[in-house]
Amino acid sequence: VQLQASGGGLVQPGGSLRLSCVVTGFTLDRPAIGWFRQAPGKEREGVSCLSTLNDITHYSDSVKGRFTVSRDAAKNTVYLQMDNLRPEDTAVYYCGADLGHSSSYVLCNSRPSTWGQGTQVTVSS
Repeated sequence: VQLQASGGGLVQPGGSLRLSCVVTGFTLDRPAIGWFRQAPGKEREGVSCLSTLNDITHYSDSVKGRFTVSRDAAKNTVYLQMDNLRPEDTAVYYCGADLGHSSSYVLCNSRPSTWGQGTQVTVSS
């Protein structure tokens, strides 16, 4: 089982980025999967999660309306479209999944059983 995240970078406030998480070892037809972030000095938080069983999503209040999580089953890939980025979105972003359940809400509010490596997102002018 492997999650490979990519797509981070430096962007100005108000800009957009799309992160990708390529999944190997399981298919995106049941587990919960999502995106987490950790800023310096802060705890890791779940920001955008998706149930691959029923496509129900969950977003943290800090990103609701600006971030969108989606999947491409054919490519076994999950995306995070981030729009209207703010300096406070600066963090290392991680892809995480839990093969034991399908709840996007539970995933975003717990610790996933499977993590990918992080990708740095920096929002700065």
